[in-house]
Parts: sequence; structure tokens; C-alpha cells
Amino acid sequence: MREDVRVPLPDPDLLIDFDNVLIRRGGSTLVGPVTWKVELDERWVVLGPNGAGKTSLLRIAAGETFPTSGSAHLLGEVLGKVDVNELRPRIGLSSSSLANRVPGDEKVSDLVVSAGYAVLGRWREEYESMDTSRAVEMLESLGAEHLADRTYGTLSEGERKRVLIARALMTDPELLLLDEPAAGLDLGGREELVARLAELAADPDAPATVLITHHVEEIPPGFTHALLLKEGEVVSQGLLDDVITAENLSAAFSQSISLDKADGRYFARRARPSGAHRA
Repeated sequence: MREDVRVPLPDPDLLIDFDNVLIRRGGSTLVGPVTWKVELDERWVVLGPNGAGKTSLLRIAAGETFPTSGSAHLLGEVLGKVDVNELRPRIGLSSSSLANRVPGDEKVSDLVVSAGYAVLGRWREEYESMDTSRAVEMLESLGAEHLADRTYGTLSEGERKRVLIARALMTDPELLLLDEPAAGLDLGGREELVARLAELAADPDAPATVLITHHVEEIPPGFTHALLLKEGEVVSQGLLDDVITAENLSAAFSQSISLDKADGRYFARRARPSGAHRA
């Protein structure tokens, strides 16, 4: 007689607990298999070239899609056996797909406060004073309180990024997911955002955070772990300094990479070919 296969119970201390998760679409594997665990007080960066599967993996973590195979536990629940609408208020998400859906005439303060009501674009909702106070507090934490009365369409790219992160924090989430928050920013905007995220990472009350990026220069000081992907597969994962190495980056980006670190920041460039010298 065949014995029943017992599915392990989710670990309540793990916010993300993926076991061999894989997404396949149209005969192609987008990401996986990936086994990955994120604990309560960790700050992760997911790094890799274009097409590495970073955003596909994040979409599972956001409860926006289900893996084709493998098991995905999220916030102590099993994806596929829980109403994801109950999980989403516990997850803060900032992404380009969300940014593209924000109405240009949306008032910034309304954009932030509406996260607590799981809507995008204010219609007839009446907000409590405690909600509006919370929205102002979140904007202040990102240095964006002066934008509260502006409309989203009038903001610079850097201002939009900070406002969307403030929105993601509005519900006091257990898990914060940031999909390429520095994409499209100039040097000043990037450095401002990295500094704000470093402050957030240092806050013991801040949620566990997962940040997706292509560039090691965008990793804020205070981040603790890294997951490095290439063509959907894991190159390395673990403590940040163990993963972000010249050897691992060279493997992930398929070229020789030189890596430096200063003041808690990483800086990468293509390595000079052997024997090359300045003219």
C-alpha cells in the first residue's frame, strides 16, 4: 500500500520559503529550479543580467503568479492553498508595472494612503485621519513629504520611485519587495535612493526586504544577503560578501569582472585583459 506523501508545514519564521520552484511558459523555463529562504530580519538583493529570471521570481514572492512546479511558502502560507488577496496587504511592492498603472493626476498623498485600501486611484473612498497621518509619516521616511500635494504626473523619476516605496510601506508590511527601484535614475537620484534604502535597512523595525537590480552599485549598505541568477538558475546565494565576488559576477555576466568595495558599497567594471596597459 502506497504511503501518503506528507508536505512539510511552513516555517513561521520564514517569510519566503521556496523549494525547487520553477516557472515555465510556452516550453521555455523563465526561472528555476530555485530553492530560497528569507527570514524576518534579512535584507536580500537579487542580482543578475537581463533575462536571468529576477522579476519572475519576485512575482511569486508577491503572490502574483504560481510556480509551474515546486513548493512556495509565503508568509507561512502555501501558495495555491491560500487566498492571495489576504496575503497581499502584508507584502509591500514597488515595481515598474505598478508605476505604469498610476493615473497621472493622482495626488501623491492619495496614492500612498490608498495602499491601505488595496486600490490604485482614489474614487469615493473616505480616509481616516490616522491613515493620512501614516501616509505623511511614510513620505517623510523617504524624504518625500514635500511632494504630498503634488500629482504623480508632475514628479521626476526619482521622486516617483520614493513615493512608490512610501506606498509599499503604508500597510506596515512584513515583506518589502523592490523591483529595480533605481532603474532610470540619474547619478544623483540613484545615490539619494540608495541612501534612503540604507537608512531603511538599518531600521530594526523595517520589514524584511528583497531588492532586484542589475548593478552592484545599487546595493545599499546594510543589506545582508544576495541571490545571484543567470538564465533562470542560481549561481550563488547566501551572505552578501560571500556571493558578491568577482568570480561569481564573472560567471553570472559571462565576462571577466573586477570588483571593489568602499564604505560598504560595491563597484564593478569589466576587468582589464591580461597584459593590457595604458597608452
